[in-house]
Amino acid sequence: MGELGAFLRIERADTPERPPSERVGDHREFVRTLPLVELREQGARCMECGVPFCHSGCPLGNLIPDWNDLVYRDRFREALAELHRTNNFPEFTGRLCPAPCEAACVLEIDEGAAVSIKQIELAIVERGWDEGWIVPQPPRARTGRTVAVVGAGPAGLACAQQLNRAGHRVTVLERDEAGGGLLRFGVPDFKIEKRVVERRLRQLEDEGVELRYAVDVEGPDDLAGFDAVVLAVGSRVPRDLPVPGRGLGGVHFAMEYLYGRNRAVAGTAEPEITAAGRHVVVIGGGDTGADCVASAHREGAASVTQIELLGEPPATRPDDVTPWPLWPMKLRTSYALKEGGERSFAISTTGLVGNGSVQEIHWVRNGGAPPFEPLPDTEESRPAQLVLLAMGFVGPEPSLLDRLGVARDERGNVATDGFATSASGVFAAGDARRGQSLIVRAIDEGRRCAAAVDDWLRSDGVRV
Repeated sequence: MGELGAFLRIERADTPERPPSERVGDHREFVRTLPLVELREQGARCMECGVPFCHSGCPLGNLIPDWNDLVYRDRFREALAELHRTNNFPEFTGRLCPAPCEAACVLEIDEGAAVSIKQIELAIVERGWDEGWIVPQPPRARTGRTVAVVGAGPAGLACAQQLNRAGHRVTVLERDEAGGGLLRFGVPDFKIEKRVVERRLRQLEDEGVELRYAVDVEGPDDLAGFDAVVLAVGSRVPRDLPVPGRGLGGVHFAMEYLYGRNRAVAGTAEPEITAAGRHVVVIGGGDTGADCVASAHREGAASVTQIELLGEPPATRPDDVTPWPLWPMKLRTSYALKEGGERSFAISTTGLVGNGSVQEIHWVRNGGAPPFEPLPDTEESRPAQLVLLAMGFVGPEPSLLDRLGVARDERGNVATDGFATSASGVFAAGDARRGQSLIVRAIDEGRRCAAAVDDWLRSDGVRV
Protein backbone atom coordinates (compact mmCIF):
# COMPACT_ATOMS: atom_id res chain seq x y z
CA MET A 1 0.00 0.00 0.00
CA GLY A 2 1.42 3.35 -1.01
CA GLU A 3 5.15 3.97 -1.24
CA LEU A 4 7.33 2.17 1.27
CA GLY A 5 8.43 4.67 3.91
CA ALA A 6 6.70 7.65 2.26
CA PHE A 7 4.95 8.58 5.50
CA LEU A 8 8.38 9.20 7.01
CA ARG A 9 9.54 11.71 4.41
CA ILE A 10 6.33 13.31 3.11
CA GLU A 11 4.36 15.54 5.49
CA ARG A 12 0.58 15.71 5.58
CA ALA A 13 -0.85 18.41 3.34
CA ASP A 14 -3.79 20.29 4.82
CA THR A 15 -6.88 21.13 2.80
CA PRO A 16 -6.33 24.23 0.62
CA GLU A 17 -8.88 26.97 1.20
CA ARG A 18 -9.65 30.32 -0.37
CA PRO A 19 -8.54 33.21 1.90
CA PRO A 20 -11.23 34.32 4.37
CA SER A 21 -11.03 37.93 3.18
CA GLU A 22 -11.90 36.77 -0.35
CA ARG A 23 -14.54 34.15 0.31
CA VAL A 24 -16.76 36.22 2.61
CA GLY A 25 -17.69 38.29 -0.44
CA ASP A 26 -19.45 35.45 -2.27
CA HIS A 27 -21.21 32.09 -1.86
CA ARG A 28 -18.88 29.92 -3.91
CA GLU A 29 -17.21 26.89 -2.32
CA PHE A 30 -14.15 27.88 -0.34
CA VAL A 31 -12.43 24.47 -0.17
CA ARG A 32 -10.08 23.52 -2.99
CA THR A 33 -8.36 20.26 -3.94
CA LEU A 34 -4.64 19.59 -4.08
CA PRO A 35 -2.81 19.43 -7.42
CA LEU A 36 -2.46 15.93 -8.89
CA VAL A 37 1.21 15.49 -7.97
CA GLU A 38 0.55 16.39 -4.33
CA LEU A 39 -2.53 14.15 -4.22
CA ARG A 40 -0.49 11.18 -5.38
CA GLU A 41 2.13 11.98 -2.74
CA GLN A 42 -0.57 12.05 -0.08
CA GLY A 43 -1.82 8.67 -1.30
CA ALA A 44 1.74 7.37 -1.08
CA ARG A 45 1.76 8.23 2.65
CA CYS A 46 -0.82 5.50 3.36
CA MET A 47 1.25 2.85 5.14
CA GLU A 48 0.61 -0.88 4.98
CA CYS A 49 -1.13 -1.14 8.35
CA GLY A 50 -1.60 -4.57 9.86
CA VAL A 51 -5.06 -3.39 10.90
CA PRO A 52 -6.33 -0.34 8.94
CA PHE A 53 -8.28 1.42 11.69
CA CYS A 54 -9.58 3.93 9.14
CA HIS A 55 -12.04 1.19 8.08
CA SER A 56 -13.67 1.17 11.49
CA GLY A 57 -13.37 4.94 11.88
CA CYS A 58 -15.52 5.36 8.75
CA PRO A 59 -19.16 4.39 9.37
CA LEU A 60 -19.40 3.31 5.72
CA GLY A 61 -16.39 1.03 6.00
CA ASN A 62 -14.79 2.76 3.02
CA LEU A 63 -11.92 0.81 1.46
CA ILE A 64 -9.54 3.66 2.15
CA PRO A 65 -6.11 2.00 1.81
CA ASP A 66 -7.20 0.49 -1.50
CA TRP A 67 -8.12 3.75 -3.18
CA ASN A 68 -5.23 5.64 -1.57
CA ASP A 69 -2.88 3.17 -3.24
CA LEU A 70 -4.67 3.47 -6.58
CA VAL A 71 -4.39 7.27 -6.47
CA TYR A 72 -0.68 6.97 -5.71
CA ARG A 73 -0.40 4.79 -8.83
CA ASP A 74 -2.50 7.27 -10.87
CA ARG A 75 -5.27 4.70 -11.45
CA PHE A 76 -8.15 7.04 -10.68
CA ARG A 77 -10.87 5.14 -12.53
CA GLU A 78 -10.20 2.02 -10.48
CA ALA A 79 -10.06 4.17 -7.35
CA LEU A 80 -13.50 5.56 -8.22
CA ALA A 81 -14.91 2.04 -8.52
CA GLU A 82 -13.54 1.15 -5.08
CA LEU A 83 -14.95 4.36 -3.62
CA HIS A 84 -18.43 3.72 -5.03
CA ARG A 85 -18.44 0.16 -3.67
CA THR A 86 -19.27 1.53 -0.22
CA ASN A 87 -20.41 5.13 -0.77
CA ASN A 88 -23.16 6.35 -3.11
CA PHE A 89 -22.27 10.02 -2.76
CA PRO A 90 -18.55 10.55 -2.04
CA GLU A 91 -18.72 14.15 -3.29
CA PHE A 92 -21.10 14.86 -0.39
CA THR A 93 -18.94 13.23 2.27
CA GLY A 94 -15.75 14.59 0.70
CA ARG A 95 -17.09 18.08 1.33
CA LEU A 96 -19.11 17.74 4.54
CA CYS A 97 -17.94 14.76 6.59
CA PRO A 98 -15.68 15.65 9.56
CA ALA A 99 -13.52 12.65 8.59
CA PRO A 100 -13.54 10.29 11.59
CA CYS A 101 -11.46 8.04 9.33
CA GLU A 102 -8.55 10.47 9.65
CA ALA A 103 -8.88 10.52 13.44
CA ALA A 104 -8.58 6.72 13.34
CA CYS A 105 -5.64 6.67 10.90
CA VAL A 106 -2.62 4.87 12.40
CA LEU A 107 -0.44 7.86 11.48
CA GLU A 108 -2.70 10.02 13.67
CA ILE A 109 -1.06 8.42 16.71
CA ASP A 110 1.39 11.25 15.97
CA GLU A 111 -1.34 13.88 16.23
CA GLY A 112 -1.81 15.90 13.06
CA ALA A 113 -0.04 13.43 10.77
CA ALA A 114 -3.00 11.43 9.41
CA VAL A 115 -3.27 10.64 5.71
CA SER A 116 -5.33 13.32 3.89
CA ILE A 117 -8.14 10.83 3.27
CA LYS A 118 -10.96 13.32 2.82
CA GLN A 119 -9.06 15.32 0.18
CA ILE A 120 -8.20 12.18 -1.76
CA GLU A 121 -11.82 11.00 -1.64
CA LEU A 122 -13.09 14.30 -3.05
CA ALA A 123 -10.42 14.40 -5.75
CA ILE A 124 -11.30 10.88 -6.92
CA VAL A 125 -15.01 11.53 -7.35
CA GLU A 126 -14.56 14.96 -8.94
CA ARG A 127 -12.14 13.43 -11.42
CA GLY A 128 -14.84 10.83 -12.12
CA TRP A 129 -17.41 13.50 -12.94
CA ASP A 130 -14.93 15.50 -15.03
CA GLU A 131 -13.92 12.45 -17.07
CA GLY A 132 -17.49 11.25 -17.60
CA TRP A 133 -16.88 8.01 -15.72
CA ILE A 134 -19.94 8.44 -13.48
CA VAL A 135 -22.97 7.36 -15.49
CA PRO A 136 -26.48 6.07 -14.71
CA GLN A 137 -26.65 2.41 -13.66
CA PRO A 138 -30.24 1.30 -14.23
CA PRO A 139 -31.20 -2.22 -13.19
CA ARG A 140 -31.10 -4.99 -15.78
CA ALA A 141 -34.56 -6.23 -14.78
CA ARG A 142 -37.50 -5.11 -12.65
CA THR A 143 -38.95 -7.14 -9.78
CA GLY A 144 -42.44 -5.66 -10.00
CA ARG A 145 -42.29 -4.49 -6.36
CA THR A 146 -42.74 -0.82 -5.42
CA VAL A 147 -41.21 1.24 -2.61
CA ALA A 148 -41.98 4.74 -1.33
CA VAL A 149 -39.10 6.57 0.32
CA VAL A 150 -40.29 9.53 2.39
CA GLY A 151 -37.54 12.14 2.49
CA ALA A 152 -34.94 13.14 -0.09
CA GLY A 153 -31.98 13.67 2.21
CA PRO A 154 -28.77 11.60 2.07
CA ALA A 155 -30.30 8.57 3.83
CA GLY A 156 -33.40 8.55 1.64
CA LEU A 157 -31.49 9.08 -1.59
CA ALA A 158 -28.92 6.37 -0.80
CA CYS A 159 -31.72 3.96 0.11
CA ALA A 160 -33.63 4.83 -3.06
CA GLN A 161 -30.62 4.32 -5.31
CA GLN A 162 -29.76 0.94 -3.79
CA LEU A 163 -33.33 -0.33 -4.00
CA ASN A 164 -33.74 0.89 -7.56
CA ARG A 165 -30.52 -0.82 -8.62
CA ALA A 166 -31.89 -4.00 -7.04
CA GLY A 167 -34.77 -3.78 -9.53
CA HIS A 168 -37.59 -2.34 -7.43
CA ARG A 169 -39.66 0.64 -8.57
CA VAL A 170 -38.80 3.47 -6.17
CA THR A 171 -40.63 6.76 -5.64
CA VAL A 172 -39.10 9.41 -3.40
CA LEU A 173 -41.61 11.75 -1.75
CA GLU A 174 -40.18 15.09 -0.57
CA ARG A 175 -42.16 17.91 1.01
CA ASP A 176 -39.66 20.63 0.01
CA GLU A 177 -39.57 21.99 -3.51
CA ALA A 178 -36.29 20.26 -4.37
CA GLY A 179 -34.24 17.24 -3.32
CA GLY A 180 -31.24 16.97 -1.04
CA GLY A 181 -32.77 17.64 2.37
CA LEU A 182 -30.44 19.63 4.60
CA LEU A 183 -27.72 19.31 1.94
CA ARG A 184 -29.74 21.73 -0.13
CA PHE A 185 -31.56 23.86 2.39
CA GLY A 186 -29.50 23.59 5.58
CA VAL A 187 -25.89 23.65 4.34
CA PRO A 188 -24.78 26.87 2.58
CA ASP A 189 -23.52 26.96 -0.99
CA PHE A 190 -20.04 27.98 0.13
CA LYS A 191 -19.71 24.47 1.63
CA ILE A 192 -21.53 22.56 -1.10
CA GLU A 193 -22.78 24.22 -4.26
CA LYS A 194 -26.19 22.95 -5.22
CA ARG A 195 -25.05 21.87 -8.69
CA VAL A 196 -23.25 19.07 -6.85
CA VAL A 197 -26.56 17.85 -5.41
CA GLU A 198 -28.40 18.34 -8.70
CA ARG A 199 -26.10 16.12 -10.75
CA ARG A 200 -26.66 13.20 -8.37
CA LEU A 201 -30.41 13.77 -8.47
CA ARG A 202 -30.23 13.64 -12.27
CA GLN A 203 -28.32 10.37 -12.03
CA LEU A 204 -31.03 8.86 -9.80
CA GLU A 205 -33.76 9.96 -12.23
CA ASP A 206 -31.82 8.61 -15.20
CA GLU A 207 -31.57 5.28 -13.38
CA GLY A 208 -35.34 5.14 -12.97
CA VAL A 209 -36.00 6.63 -9.52
CA GLU A 210 -39.08 8.85 -9.50
CA LEU A 211 -38.59 12.05 -7.50
CA ARG A 212 -41.74 13.85 -6.41
CA TYR A 213 -41.32 17.25 -4.77
CA ALA A 214 -43.69 19.46 -2.76
CA VAL A 215 -45.48 16.33 -1.53
CA ASP A 216 -46.43 16.46 2.14
CA VAL A 217 -47.04 12.89 3.26
CA GLU A 218 -49.60 13.14 6.04
CA GLY A 219 -50.73 9.57 6.61
CA PRO A 220 -51.41 6.07 5.28
CA ASP A 221 -53.60 7.24 2.39
CA ASP A 222 -50.64 9.04 0.82
CA LEU A 223 -48.68 5.78 0.82
CA ALA A 224 -51.38 3.45 -0.48
CA GLY A 225 -50.32 1.13 -3.28
CA PHE A 226 -46.67 0.78 -2.30
CA ASP A 227 -45.37 -2.63 -1.28
CA ALA A 228 -42.94 -1.10 1.22
CA VAL A 229 -42.31 2.30 2.79
CA VAL A 230 -39.06 3.78 4.07
CA LEU A 231 -39.19 6.71 6.47
CA ALA A 232 -36.09 8.86 5.98
CA VAL A 233 -37.63 12.02 7.40
CA GLY A 234 -34.66 13.13 9.45
CA SER A 235 -34.51 14.52 12.96
CA ARG A 236 -36.12 17.90 12.41
CA VAL A 237 -37.49 18.96 15.82
CA PRO A 238 -34.98 21.54 17.08
CA ARG A 239 -33.93 21.87 20.70
CA ASP A 240 -35.52 25.02 22.15
CA LEU A 241 -34.25 27.56 24.68
CA PRO A 242 -36.71 27.99 27.58
CA VAL A 243 -35.64 31.39 28.91
CA PRO A 244 -37.48 34.67 29.46
CA GLY A 245 -37.83 36.57 26.18
CA ARG A 246 -37.77 33.47 23.94
CA GLY A 247 -40.93 34.68 22.21
CA LEU A 248 -39.47 38.02 21.13
CA GLY A 249 -39.09 38.85 17.45
CA GLY A 250 -35.64 38.20 16.06
CA VAL A 251 -35.20 34.89 17.94
CA HIS A 252 -35.21 31.99 15.50
CA PHE A 253 -34.16 28.40 15.12
CA ALA A 254 -31.02 28.09 13.01
CA MET A 255 -32.74 26.15 10.25
CA GLU A 256 -35.34 28.88 9.79
CA TYR A 257 -32.48 31.24 9.00
CA LEU A 258 -30.44 28.82 6.88
CA TYR A 259 -33.45 27.67 4.83
CA GLY A 260 -34.14 31.31 3.98
CA ARG A 261 -30.52 32.03 3.10
CA ASN A 262 -30.24 29.00 0.81
CA ARG A 263 -33.43 29.91 -1.01
CA ALA A 264 -32.24 33.52 -1.34
CA VAL A 265 -28.89 32.43 -2.81
CA ALA A 266 -30.75 30.14 -5.22
CA GLY A 267 -32.99 33.05 -6.19
CA THR A 268 -36.19 31.17 -5.41
CA ALA A 269 -37.48 33.26 -2.49
CA GLU A 270 -36.87 36.42 -0.52
CA PRO A 271 -35.64 35.66 3.03
CA GLU A 272 -37.81 36.66 5.97
CA ILE A 273 -34.83 36.73 8.36
CA THR A 274 -31.74 38.84 7.77
CA ALA A 275 -28.49 39.44 9.66
CA ALA A 276 -27.54 42.50 7.62
CA GLY A 277 -26.40 45.35 9.87
CA ARG A 278 -27.43 43.50 13.04
CA HIS A 279 -25.64 42.26 16.13
CA VAL A 280 -25.99 38.49 15.79
CA VAL A 281 -25.64 35.91 18.56
CA VAL A 282 -25.52 32.22 17.62
CA ILE A 283 -26.24 29.84 20.50
CA GLY A 284 -24.57 26.50 19.81
CA GLY A 285 -21.02 25.62 18.84
CA GLY A 286 -21.53 22.88 16.23
CA ASP A 287 -21.52 22.80 12.44
CA THR A 288 -24.98 24.36 12.15
CA GLY A 289 -23.89 27.22 14.37
CA ALA A 290 -20.79 27.72 12.24
CA ASP A 291 -22.92 27.86 9.09
CA CYS A 292 -25.05 30.58 10.74
CA VAL A 293 -21.92 32.55 11.66
CA ALA A 294 -20.53 32.35 8.12
CA SER A 295 -23.87 33.25 6.54
CA ALA A 296 -24.15 36.29 8.81
CA HIS A 297 -20.67 37.39 7.74
CA ARG A 298 -21.73 37.27 4.10
CA GLU A 299 -24.83 39.31 4.84
CA GLY A 300 -22.79 42.06 6.47
CA ALA A 301 -23.74 41.65 10.12
CA ALA A 302 -22.60 44.38 12.51
CA SER A 303 -21.10 41.73 14.79
CA VAL A 304 -21.30 37.96 15.23
CA THR A 305 -20.85 36.11 18.51
CA GLN A 306 -21.05 32.34 18.96
CA ILE A 307 -21.62 30.93 22.43
CA GLU A 308 -21.38 27.36 23.66
CA LEU A 309 -22.81 25.78 26.81
CA LEU A 310 -19.87 23.40 27.29
CA GLY A 311 -16.47 24.44 28.51
CA GLU A 312 -13.48 24.96 26.24
CA PRO A 313 -11.95 21.60 25.30
CA PRO A 314 -8.19 20.98 25.42
CA ALA A 315 -6.01 22.03 22.49
CA THR A 316 -4.80 18.48 21.84
CA ARG A 317 -6.32 15.00 22.05
CA PRO A 318 -7.09 14.10 25.69
CA ASP A 319 -5.92 10.49 25.77
CA ASP A 320 -7.64 9.87 29.09
CA VAL A 321 -11.02 10.82 27.56
CA THR A 322 -10.89 10.01 23.85
CA PRO A 323 -7.77 7.95 23.14
CA TRP A 324 -6.79 7.07 19.59
CA PRO A 325 -8.54 5.81 17.43
CA LEU A 326 -11.64 7.51 18.87
CA TRP A 327 -12.82 10.90 17.62
CA PRO A 328 -10.87 13.37 19.78
CA MET A 329 -12.75 15.82 21.97
CA LYS A 330 -10.37 18.70 21.38
CA LEU A 331 -10.55 22.39 20.48
CA ARG A 332 -11.31 23.13 16.85
CA THR A 333 -11.79 26.50 15.19
CA SER A 334 -14.42 26.41 12.46
CA TYR A 335 -13.98 27.85 9.01
CA ALA A 336 -16.59 30.48 9.97
CA LEU A 337 -14.63 31.82 12.94
CA LYS A 338 -11.54 32.09 10.74
CA GLU A 339 -13.61 34.61 8.79
CA GLY A 340 -14.37 36.66 11.90
CA GLY A 341 -16.55 36.83 14.97
CA GLU A 342 -16.14 36.00 18.63
CA ARG A 343 -16.52 32.69 20.47
CA SER A 344 -17.16 32.04 24.15
CA PHE A 345 -17.39 28.75 26.03
CA ALA A 346 -19.20 27.76 29.24
CA ILE A 347 -22.04 30.22 28.69
CA SER A 348 -25.58 29.75 30.04
CA THR A 349 -28.18 32.08 28.54
CA THR A 350 -30.42 33.52 31.24
CA GLY A 351 -32.70 35.79 29.24
CA LEU A 352 -33.47 37.85 26.16
CA VAL A 353 -34.64 41.44 26.44
CA GLY A 354 -36.38 43.79 24.02
CA ASN A 355 -39.52 45.70 23.19
CA GLY A 356 -41.30 43.35 20.81
CA SER A 357 -38.00 42.38 19.18
CA VAL A 358 -34.86 41.21 20.90
CA GLN A 359 -32.26 43.87 21.63
CA GLU A 360 -30.06 42.28 24.28
CA ILE A 361 -28.97 38.88 25.52
CA HIS A 362 -28.13 38.13 29.16
CA TRP A 363 -25.91 35.26 30.20
CA VAL A 364 -23.82 33.87 33.01
CA ARG A 365 -20.68 31.78 32.90
CA ASN A 366 -20.99 28.20 34.11
CA GLY A 367 -18.71 25.43 35.30
CA GLY A 368 -18.30 24.04 31.77
CA ALA A 369 -19.75 20.59 32.48
CA PRO A 370 -23.05 19.15 33.74
CA PRO A 371 -24.92 20.32 35.75
CA PHE A 372 -23.53 23.66 34.42
CA GLU A 373 -23.74 25.45 37.75
CA PRO A 374 -23.55 29.24 37.30
CA LEU A 375 -20.41 30.95 38.54
CA PRO A 376 -21.00 33.86 40.92
CA ASP A 377 -20.50 37.44 39.69
CA THR A 378 -20.16 36.44 36.02
CA GLU A 379 -23.37 37.95 34.65
CA GLU A 380 -22.99 39.74 31.31
CA SER A 381 -25.19 41.31 28.66
CA ARG A 382 -24.53 41.94 24.99
CA PRO A 383 -26.43 43.67 22.19
CA ALA A 384 -28.37 41.11 20.14
CA GLN A 385 -30.78 41.98 17.35
CA LEU A 386 -30.81 38.47 15.87
CA VAL A 387 -30.48 35.36 18.04
CA LEU A 388 -30.13 32.01 16.26
CA LEU A 389 -30.69 28.77 18.18
CA ALA A 390 -28.32 26.09 16.86
CA MET A 391 -28.48 23.65 19.76
CA GLY A 392 -29.15 20.46 17.85
CA PHE A 393 -32.25 18.38 17.26
CA VAL A 394 -34.25 16.19 19.60
CA GLY A 395 -36.02 13.83 17.19
CA PRO A 396 -38.25 13.39 14.15
CA GLU A 397 -41.53 15.23 13.78
CA PRO A 398 -44.14 12.97 15.43
CA SER A 399 -47.30 13.59 13.40
CA LEU A 400 -46.62 11.22 10.48
CA LEU A 401 -45.19 8.56 12.78
CA ASP A 402 -48.30 8.63 14.92
CA ARG A 403 -50.64 8.37 11.95
CA LEU A 404 -48.73 5.38 10.62
CA GLY A 405 -48.78 3.70 14.02
CA VAL A 406 -45.00 3.66 14.25
CA ALA A 407 -43.61 3.13 17.75
CA ARG A 408 -40.85 5.34 19.10
CA ASP A 409 -38.02 4.71 21.52
CA GLU A 410 -37.30 6.51 24.78
CA ARG A 411 -35.57 9.36 22.90
CA GLY A 412 -38.48 9.88 20.51
CA ASN A 413 -36.75 8.31 17.51
CA VAL A 414 -38.38 5.61 15.40
CA ALA A 415 -38.06 2.28 17.20
CA THR A 416 -36.89 -0.51 14.90
CA ASP A 417 -35.98 -4.17 14.84
CA GLY A 418 -33.07 -3.90 12.46
CA PHE A 419 -34.65 -1.31 10.19
CA ALA A 420 -38.24 -2.59 10.36
CA THR A 421 -40.64 -0.46 12.41
CA SER A 422 -43.61 -1.70 14.41
CA ALA A 423 -45.86 -1.02 11.38
CA SER A 424 -46.00 -3.80 8.80
CA GLY A 425 -43.94 -3.06 5.68
CA VAL A 426 -42.67 0.26 7.05
CA PHE A 427 -38.93 0.75 7.57
CA ALA A 428 -36.85 3.67 8.83
CA ALA A 429 -33.34 4.95 8.17
CA GLY A 430 -31.07 7.84 9.02
CA ASP A 431 -31.54 10.45 11.71
CA ALA A 432 -35.21 9.50 12.16
CA ARG A 433 -34.04 6.12 13.45
CA ARG A 434 -30.74 6.82 15.16
CA GLY A 435 -30.98 10.51 16.06
CA GLN A 436 -29.06 13.51 14.76
CA SER A 437 -25.75 12.38 13.31
CA LEU A 438 -23.25 12.72 10.46
CA ILE A 439 -23.91 12.64 6.73
CA VAL A 440 -21.68 9.58 6.42
CA ARG A 441 -23.89 7.75 8.91
CA ALA A 442 -27.00 8.81 6.97
CA ILE A 443 -25.65 7.25 3.77
CA ASP A 444 -24.66 4.11 5.64
CA GLU A 445 -28.14 3.91 7.20
CA GLY A 446 -29.77 4.30 3.79
CA ARG A 447 -27.67 1.54 2.24
CA ARG A 448 -28.23 -0.93 5.07
CA CYS A 449 -31.94 -0.15 5.22
CA ALA A 450 -32.19 -0.80 1.48
CA ALA A 451 -30.65 -4.24 2.00
CA ALA A 452 -33.21 -5.00 4.71
CA VAL A 453 -36.11 -3.85 2.53
CA ASP A 454 -34.81 -5.85 -0.43
CA ASP A 455 -34.58 -9.00 1.69
CA TRP A 456 -38.13 -8.45 2.96
CA LEU A 457 -39.55 -7.88 -0.53
CA ARG A 458 -37.78 -10.91 -1.98
CA SER A 459 -39.16 -13.07 0.83
CA ASP A 460 -42.65 -12.10 -0.35
CA GLY A 461 -43.20 -9.58 2.43
CA VAL A 462 -46.68 -8.04 2.34
CA ARG A 463 -47.49 -4.64 3.77
CA VAL A 464 -50.69 -4.83 5.79
